[in-house]
Formats: sequence, structure tokens, C-alpha cells
Amino acid sequence: MLRWFRRTPAPLDDALWQQTCRGCHWLHALQPAQQERLRALTGLFLQHKTITPVAGLVLDEGQRMLLAALCCLPLIEFGAEGLHGWSELVVYPDAFRVRRRHDDAIDDGHEWGVVHEWDDELVGESWDSGPLILSWADVQADIADPHAGFCVAVHEMAHKLDALDGAIDGTPPLPREWQRQWAHDFQQCYDHFRAQVDREQEVTLDPYAAEAPEEFFAVVSEYHFSAPDVLEQAMPAVAAHLRRLYGPSPGSAAQARY
Repeated sequence: MLRWFRRTPAPLDDALWQQTCRGCHWLHALQPAQQERLRALTGLFLQHKTITPVAGLVLDEGQRMLLAALCCLPLIEFGAEGLHGWSELVVYPDAFRVRRRHDDAIDDGHEWGVVHEWDDELVGESWDSGPLILSWADVQADIADPHAGFCVAVHEMAHKLDALDGAIDGTPPLPREWQRQWAHDFQQCYDHFRAQVDREQEVTLDPYAAEAPEEFFAVVSEYHFSAPDVLEQAMPAVAAHLRRLYGPSPGSAAQARY
């Protein structure tokens, strides 16, 4: 762990922290020990990350604390190591557009063919070693419907965890034996899910999870926090790995026994 993460962050205002937790199901439903760990991580986040609202958005102290806490939800068990490698959270008022480009290579591998460019509208984005980007409107929508299977902050933080070992492949850094079993179980579930989506079968999880292994990991991470029963029924092996990585989901039956 980097030396500056060892410094004790400035204490969070207690009244504001309690208000923040009461206003978000995922925070309020945590067990006391989990909530205390989250509070410490939130303090580190606020101390060491820059939160930059853009496009006219203004965030007050409570909203900044909420964003920091949501980003730290996946780190309650993983720890502050999950904050390494980047320094800024950029927040748009709403969904934002990014310009994409793809070059089709000629067969010899040395020349380029057709260049494709298009605009994507996103609610979140995570750059490998750059900022994490969120849409404030979508963060609020996730909080308003906490059991719908969506949490864009968790989704993008899962990408940050995935990137820690230098490979964006849907596997965060784990002990060797666990990583081996994780890779086997996740690949098996991903392949089956992608086949269902390709055949246009009805699926219970967001079909976006079939885009790539890294998106699969990010989407199922959202379900761990926001619809754990759906995930458990659809993919019990994946659900078990995520409980080990993240701890019991807030408000789940497992959490009640935690």
C-alpha cells in the first residue's frame, strides 16, 4: 500500500455521514462493522481523490460524500488497495457522449482499411489509469430504485478493480487458487450467458453483460449489490465468488446472518 494511504483521513462529519447513509439503501442496510469500514474508505477517497463536476453541475458536500461512499462499496472487504492507480472522479449532470473510432485492418496487418467513427452515449466510464466518470442523474436513479439490478458507481469501480493486475479480463487480483477457480467459473457462466443472448433467448440479467468478460464482471457486480437474489438464482457460482470478494449484499438474507 502506498505510504500516503497510511495517513489517517480527516474524520467525516457524523451528522452528514448519518444523513448520507439514511438516504441510500445500500449504505443504510450495511451491518455496523461494514459501515464503519466504508466510512473509513470514504474518508480516504475524499482526501485523495479529486471530484470534478462538469457541464454546469454543482455538488454539495453531502453529494460528494455520497459519491465517494458508492465508489467505495466494492472495497469494504477488498480494502484501500482498490483506490490505487487513479486520482479523479468526473461527474456529468446526465448521460454524456464520447466519440469512438475503429480501424479495420487490411489482411497483411500493415495497412489500414475503413475507418469507423461513431458517438456513444454513456452513463459511466472507467479509464485504465485515468479518471472514473459518472452521470449524476443515473447515480440518483440507481439510488431511487435500489433493487433493479443497476448501480453505475459499482459497475465502474469493478473495472478499476479489474485493472489492478494490469489485465482487463474480468478477474481482479486474487490469491492464486481462488483466481484459478474464479476464472473457470466466470468463463463458464459468461460463455453460457453469451450463447443465450446470441440466440436471443430471454435472460434475467442485463444483456450488456454478454459484451465482454470485463463487462460481465462489472454487470454481475451491480447485481450483487442491487439484485442479489436474481444473481443467485441465475448464476450461483458467480454469486458465491462475489460474496467472498465484496461481502454479503446489503439487505440480503446472507447479510442478516453476517
